[in-house]
Amino acid sequence: MDPRKVVRSASEGGVLTLSATAGMEGGFLTAAEALLQHAGFILRGGFRPAEEDAVPPLPDGRPVRTVIMVGNAGPAMWHAFRGRGAGATLDEWTKRELTAAASALGVTPLFPFDGPPYLPFQRWARRAEPVHSSPIGVLIHPDYGLWHAYRGAFALAEEVPLPPRDDRPSPCEACPDRPCLTTCPVGAFAPGHYDVAACASHLAGPDGQDCLGLGCRARRACPLGRPYEPDQARFHMRAFLAAHS
Repeated sequence: MDPRKVVRSASEGGVLTLSATAGMEGGFLTAAEALLQHAGFILRGGFRPAEEDAVPPLPDGRPVRTVIMVGNAGPAMWHAFRGRGAGATLDEWTKRELTAAASALGVTPLFPFDGPPYLPFQRWARRAEPVHSSPIGVLIHPDYGLWHAYRGAFALAEEVPLPPRDDRPSPCEACPDRPCLTTCPVGAFAPGHYDVAACASHLAGPDGQDCLGLGCRARRACPLGRPYEPDQARFHMRAFLAAHS
């Protein structure tokens, strides 16, 4: 079975019909990529969980043998959400899309925004990909820079083949100037510290319109990756301000 022939958007009322067996026979990662493509999500690596990763058991009590991370980089997910979100929040739309894909694949979806308690997605990200803490705290990727996110994960009872581990070091090690630490208009960032109150206060005032409209200036100072489009950056900055007002 070709998974590309059975994909329809969950937000459009479509039904995903790929069986887990067919997905495994055709290559689980290939099947998952095909099911996620319409919504702009990408696979963000995977790992075999250990006890210290705190991956919960499957609903039937079986242990999880493989975790596949799902997220976004670039504008594809944003375009899909804006076009088919139908009034849902980003988290609601994400859950709807990834739950439909997980059901088609016969796996269990996990989400970083379900809680408390919240699942340790940042730890899982480090297990799956070459991401590292940046000087401003956000996980940095050697290709995507600071412009990416983890939106969910698939938990599997089986050990599916995974690509070789990418162990590239943090790109920040080769960045002597670290402009992300000196660009913030209110000095909200210092090594190991983020002044959330100062950031939110700046965004709420007239001097904060640049950051509010185009995205965090410190984040934009990083030379890596492709910054979010203005409307996507605005969406996330306004959500941050609303959560800290």
